[in-house]
Amino acid sequence: MTYFIMILLGFIVVGVANALWQMRTHPKGLYILFFAEMWERFSYYGMRALLIFYLTKHFLFTDDQAYGIYGAYTTLVYITPVIGGMLADRFLGQRKAIVIGAILLVLGHAGMAIEGAPVDDPTLRDATILNVFYLSLAFIVAGVGFLKANISAIVGELYKKTDPRRDSAFTLFYVGINLGAAGGALLAGWLGETYGWSYGFGLAGIGMLAGLVVFVWGKPLLQGAGEPPNPAYLAEKIGGVLTREWLIYILSFLGVGVLWYLIRDEGTVGITLGIAMVGTYGFILYRSVAQLEPHARNRIFAALFLITVQVLFWALFEQAGSSLSIFTDRAVDRTILGQDQPASIFQSLNAIYIVFLGPLFALGWAWLAKRNMDPSTGAKFGLGVIQLGLGFLVLVWGAQSAGLGNLTPVFFICMVYLLHTTGELCLSPVGLSAMTRLSTPNMVGLIMGAWFLASGAGNFVAAQIAKLTSSDALADLDAEAALAETQRTVLEVYSQIGWIAVGVGVALIAISPIIKKLMHLDTLESDMDAYHVKYGTTDFTMDGDGMAGERMSPTGDVKE
Repeated sequence: MTYFIMILLGFIVVGVANALWQMRTHPKGLYILFFAEMWERFSYYGMRALLIFYLTKHFLFTDDQAYGIYGAYTTLVYITPVIGGMLADRFLGQRKAIVIGAILLVLGHAGMAIEGAPVDDPTLRDATILNVFYLSLAFIVAGVGFLKANISAIVGELYKKTDPRRDSAFTLFYVGINLGAAGGALLAGWLGETYGWSYGFGLAGIGMLAGLVVFVWGKPLLQGAGEPPNPAYLAEKIGGVLTREWLIYILSFLGVGVLWYLIRDEGTVGITLGIAMVGTYGFILYRSVAQLEPHARNRIFAALFLITVQVLFWALFEQAGSSLSIFTDRAVDRTILGQDQPASIFQSLNAIYIVFLGPLFALGWAWLAKRNMDPSTGAKFGLGVIQLGLGFLVLVWGAQSAGLGNLTPVFFICMVYLLHTTGELCLSPVGLSAMTRLSTPNMVGLIMGAWFLASGAGNFVAAQIAKLTSSDALADLDAEAALAETQRTVLEVYSQIGWIAVGVGVALIAISPIIKKLMHLDTLESDMDAYHVKYGTTDFTMDGDGMAGERMSPTGDVKE
């Protein structure tokens, strides 16, 4: 293990110890949720750190093929939580959904550890091993669908709505998410690239198993949170044979077969995603125009616009797991403290940066708000997209300064992740907060569904962008020429998307007053009071405004 990895792991250990110390005044159930989600993210990001290298180095897929498989997988990872969240809300409850999700994830990671012999000829891949690989990815996608959308909801159920510890609880919970993500990318990435893929994937699976054990063992400490909304209805037998609960489980395992097919068919995933997005957007627009008064309707329009912007953001941000990782492996001098670092471990930087910078951003927004200087949501989105573009442009400048044919200094990879992280902190938690403020209570689920789908769309587009960075000419070139060609192709694409992102970000800042006007923030509280009086509902919350964390976990509980 390199000194650099040990230093980063030291930061993670300190972060975990600090979080545990701060949790001493919180319900014991928070410890259970903290560790369960930390280990789940450890397993997911540990596997993710290795996936693109496993595809290109073990199975010898071309870059284009690998980006397609990776894109289909990550797209589905952000679609299935819509289904998993719905099943939990209506039938299973969050706790049962989390357990079945964790079981599916353990099965998936166990399958990933079956690597078989390295492929020597791409035309002679072992069909059995390849199908086990696709099936393992399908299990992971299904497991994430059940677990991702539900575990943070239980955090909110541990506290009364007026409990002043709620915000700090979500902050600590998201610290666990990011510490787990960083640890997984570091340890599983290092093991997989140093000793063998099965070791890295196996460690990720052990992490997920640890999360499952912690969650099941700690059930009594959850104080009944996350139980089914109607246990009698769930236990009712359908046709006198199977209970609704077991029917859901069986259909879920059958659904893994559908995912197994989709992961290898990127085109079908794209079509499915397109239909889902058009249908969701269309239904939201219809309900907005037909049922909502003007102010509420305009807020939904603003929400949809912001949701659409994040497609572009994640399409560029998610180069981290695909083209940026390949570039780091092939074209970067990864020497730190005199030792060569595995390319996969650099994916941990985003999570580590979030742990340290997230609280500073939250304090910064609060400081600006007290002085009436807080940028609007649209302006923050613009700042986030600009920083995303600058990350690519800094890398382009650094690589060109070193010269084509020479390895790019690793400093510029660290700078890419830093600027992308600061951009994420301007957009992701701010966007989640905006979605909960702009939605009417009876449309929160729809809006969050659209948010998930847009993130999936961003991952799908990310794969198409990554394909533009691949070159068919590399096989016929010597090492020096192949390096120069890799740099030329990648940097050309990164320069284009970098300037596009900066331009879009500037445009967003320019039109942010229009977006703010559509949000009608000055009448939001009175409009919501009128809504609750009209429909007889109570207030709803989705906690975590301004919280820094793993972007696609809903940040709290939604209740009418």
